[in-house]
Order: sequence, then C-alpha cells, then structure tokens
Amino acid sequence: MGIICQVAFTPFSFLYGLVIQVRNLLFDIGIIPSESFDRSVISVGNLSYGGTGKTPMVEYLIRLLRPNYLVATLSRGYGRESKGFIIASKRSSVKYIGDEPLQYLKKFDSIKVAVDESRKRGIAQLLQKFPELDAILLDDAFQHRQVKPGISILLTDYHRLYSDDFVLPAGTLREFRLGANRADIIVVTKTPAIFSPITRRRIQEDLHPADHQRLYFSYIRYGQLIPYQNEEPLVSPEKVNTILLFTGIADDYPLQEHLKRKCSELITIKFPDHHQYNATEIEIIKRKFEAILTKKKIVVTTEKDIMRLKTSEFSTKLKNLPLFYVPIEIDFHGNNKELFDQEILTYVKANKRNRSISKLTDHREA
Repeated sequence: MGIICQVAFTPFSFLYGLVIQVRNLLFDIGIIPSESFDRSVISVGNLSYGGTGKTPMVEYLIRLLRPNYLVATLSRGYGRESKGFIIASKRSSVKYIGDEPLQYLKKFDSIKVAVDESRKRGIAQLLQKFPELDAILLDDAFQHRQVKPGISILLTDYHRLYSDDFVLPAGTLREFRLGANRADIIVVTKTPAIFSPITRRRIQEDLHPADHQRLYFSYIRYGQLIPYQNEEPLVSPEKVNTILLFTGIADDYPLQEHLKRKCSELITIKFPDHHQYNATEIEIIKRKFEAILTKKKIVVTTEKDIMRLKTSEFSTKLKNLPLFYVPIEIDFHGNNKELFDQEILTYVKANKRNRSISKLTDHREA
C-alpha cells in the first residue's frame, strides 16, 4: 500500500482501532468477563490479518506435547460451510471443518480436532466430551478475549513486524500495536535460516517486549516435495527446469524463494487465502502448465491447498499432472528451541488448573 493511501486511510484506521481498544478495555477492567478453564490452554495468534505462520506453530506444539499429553486443537474453521461446534472425524471435509483443522486431523493421530466460532463454547464442549484432555491449542485466537489462556503466543512476520504496521485499513493490524502487551510469548516467524545477532538485536529493540514477555526467533524448514498421487511421479522434482506454483494462502513469498533455488524458472498463480478451487481454475492451471515448453516441469502447491483439493469434486482433474506439495515445519534459532520447549512443557505440566504463566517461577529469557 502506497504512502498516499496510508495517509488517506489513517483517520479510518484510528477510528477502527479506537473501537477495538474500547472493547479491549472493557475486558481488561472486567466489565466483559474472560473465562479461564481448568486445563492448559495455549493460544496462538497475531495482531495482523494474513499469514504469520500460525498453522506450523500449532503443529510444532502438537509435536512437542503429543508424546506425553492428550492434546486438542480448536479453530474457527475458516471458510467452512457448517456452523457451531463440530468434532472432526475421518469423514470430515474442508467444507465441513476448514482446511487447517483438516490438516491437523490428517497429519496427527491421537489428538482431538474441533471447530467453533466461539472459542469459549468450544473449550467447554471439548472438556465435556473429553474430560481426560491435558491441553487445548487455540488457533488464531489472540483477539478472542472471552477466553483467558494460560499462555498467549503472538506471532509476527519477520518481513512485516507489527511494530512497522498500521491498523486497518491503512495497514493490516486488527488492533493497535499496544495489544501485543497481552502476549506472554512473542515469536518472530519466517526469519532467514542464517540470522545475524545484529539483526536480532535490532528487531528486539523495535518490538521492545515487556518484562513479562519472552521473545523467540523461528524460521521455516521445508520438507521434500511430495507427489499428490500416492505413486512414483513421472518427473523427478529434483531434475526440473520450470516449476509452476499455485497457492491459495496469505503469503507465499518464502515458498517462492525456496523453490527458486530448485529451478531455473518459477511461474506463479496466486489465489486468495483459503481459496476453494472450481473447475475453471483447475483448467487454467492445467493450460498454464501445458503451455510451458520444456518437458522438465512440475506443478507445486502448498499442503493447505492440497487439503482443499483432495476433498474437492475436481481432484480427479489433477490426476495426470505432475503435482507436488511442500510440507513445512518451523524451527528456532540457537538455544531458542530449548528455552521455548521448556517454557511450554513447564506450563502444561504445572498448570492442570490453568494458572497463568506469569505465576510460574521458572522463567527463562530467550
């Protein structure tokens, strides 16, 4: 967004932010109550609209906790056609529960996956149905103030820190930057794999975390390209000249940079976040691919997009394409992984009754 547009939208941003700030104040002083629960509740969210890496962070927490605890995820289920509280099952589709919950369900056994527009109602329903649950992970819940989590994790994109952003519509923030003070943990996501101490100190100064907050730095680890069809691909993804990338996620620039290192030409088709593909769009992708002259070519998309495609009525149209997807995980720089893991595990172990993380005595600084 240009400087002129930002200036023009600033009054509207101020009014929007002021309304949200009044709402937050009503929660802060108790006029609107926030409810705590008698289990470990961890919220993952952000201040901005758009992708900051919430899904890989939730998956990281699942991997961390699943060996020793019974874990549930609770999401809104963005883009689903259903309403209310739903427990996901093997028969669930994207239209029924949304793409991110379906991804959690497909990737991890022995966890519970639920969706509800109301996080408060959703937690209550989960605990009623599964009283043995040890921890509930709230996906994209930083602005859901009716629930008071034990740990609130705030994510911010390295390429667009919330300290450099503005409230809607001048920027992408859902509320004023001071809302970040509610977080217990701040994670800068999508940093370069090689990360200089000078850059780290600059970001720490920009974000200026409060005394009660810990700041961590993470980056994306990309897995091997996986074929869409469960069979040996006709074209090896390691020996291609051209990659056609199509995505329906908020920010695909890190993936683009990763794939550029694997080919001599990267062609991209961008769809909106959480996009539900139709037959016309599938044909556009196929025609775009067929127009590429080289034989050493493949089609690549994201794991989230694959979830939407596999359960769509158009999935068979992709059968003859050399289509791959890229699984991703997050990792932390230096000793951040050990410190982050310890903080989460200490909380879940000690907070069977959901005492606030601020009451724990074993605080560590990243």
